[in-house]
Amino acid sequence: MALLTATLRSAAPLIFAAMGGLLCERSGVTNIALEGFMLMGAFAGVAGTWFSNSPIVGLLVAITVGAAGGFVFAFWAITLRADQIVAGTAIVLLGLGLTSFLTEQIWGQAGSSPGVERLPTIGLGMNVLLPVAFLLVPITHWFLFKTKPGLRVQACGEKPEAAQAVGINVAKYRYAMVVISGVLAAVGGAYLSIGDLSQFTTNMTAGRGFIALAAVIFGNWMPWATMGAALLFGFAQALRFHVQALDLPIPQDLIIALPYILTLIAITGLLRQSTPPAGIGRHASEG
Repeated sequence: MALLTATLRSAAPLIFAAMGGLLCERSGVTNIALEGFMLMGAFAGVAGTWFSNSPIVGLLVAITVGAAGGFVFAFWAITLRADQIVAGTAIVLLGLGLTSFLTEQIWGQAGSSPGVERLPTIGLGMNVLLPVAFLLVPITHWFLFKTKPGLRVQACGEKPEAAQAVGINVAKYRYAMVVISGVLAAVGGAYLSIGDLSQFTTNMTAGRGFIALAAVIFGNWMPWATMGAALLFGFAQALRFHVQALDLPIPQDLIIALPYILTLIAITGLLRQSTPPAGIGRHASEG
């Protein structure tokens, strides 16, 4: 039961970021900025809670910061047509550097913030965002495959020039999905800082944004399969904390590296052949 609970807790922030990344990439924008959005959300959640004494306000601040970060990334990648990989990397570096700088400026100490109040729990140490993360999966599936806007998002990602030709505003849909990806990834970050923990520490996401992107690739850009991949990665993360209790004859260093090993396997496509949206990384004016 402890391992199952830890798996769900570890998978939840990955699911938030992965659903955001999935929507963004389904619209045709390559998104490696998830790690930066998560870091910004984790910091903003703690800062908002610190100044307001309310974790709910902290969560709203994280959502706002995630939306702002998503808008900046969308402006670079869509309006300015910057290289999407470079723009995403810039967001990651911005998230890491800015949160480290502001942590020291606000609290006068490097590396971490003071403790703050956590989000309400629903039992077994799980916070209220955990069921929201899993509810997000069927909502994402319904949106993409059962609604007109979702089908238009997919058209923007598969054949942007054709979507533009029939009157779909590709830039508008892509902007919306990128901003939503920033919001969801920021909520995933806030889950870590004011949900599971009660403080912000430098680089506390520890690559979870990249693992979430790997879950999208491993899940072949499909919501349910992506959730399954996130659960697999969540299990790998949870296992490191329980390997000693389970008395498994596995080196501790290997267990610690297991989530990242699985990420590399997923990205290189050794376990399955993933097919990304055909128009990902292309603008509507490109043939």
